[in-house]
Amino acid sequence: MTKKRYQGVSNDKERSTLKLIDAVGTIIKTKGYTGLTASNISRAAGLSRRLITLYFGTVDNLIETYVKGKDYWLVASGNAVEMIKNNKGENTREILESLLKNQLDYFFNEEEMQKIVLWQISQSTTIMKEVCDERELLSKHFFALADIELQGQSIDLRAVAGLLVAGIYYMVLHAKSTDTPFCEIDINKPEGMERIKNAISLILKQAYKNA
Repeated sequence: MTKKRYQGVSNDKERSTLKLIDAVGTIIKTKGYTGLTASNISRAAGLSRRLITLYFGTVDNLIETYVKGKDYWLVASGNAVEMIKNNKGENTREILESLLKNQLDYFFNEEEMQKIVLWQISQSTTIMKEVCDERELLSKHFFALADIELQGQSIDLRAVAGLLVAGIYYMVLHAKSTDTPFCEIDINKPEGMERIKNAISLILKQAYKNA
């Protein structure tokens, strides 16, 4: 019988690596991006700071490992990704509407993504640029299909979508940080959220109709 090799050191490294990565998420949720220091991360993980350097080289490398593993925009898109795969350049309004409403729901419920977006608009970092590139890649696939359907039409769908996404971000962040209405709409209440979703449908319907 072959004697099994002792895997203690390897297992310890794997466990410690996962603890440090998970600790990044904990800090983002509790302290925001400004709290992502070696001291805070190691404390949340219950490990020595030197392990960050040993396993990741730098704190930025550790944060990048965490953020890249999350796929925020893919998860937030819901069933829109599958709709994009199966679409051949027709009825793209349904895809965009689904994409925006899914994003609204996910962004409203996921505190971590709220912190990530705040980080994006507050600091210019390599990590956040890569997150933005991931988001743009998804929209690139959609707009390629929309361009087929709307070829020769007078509609700037990218501008329309941009304003809607920006509106979603602001309304959610405003509601979460101040717990007050915006334009007399409180999306912390179900009826307020439904009004915003209805507005998304109306704007897209009118935009495509005008095209």
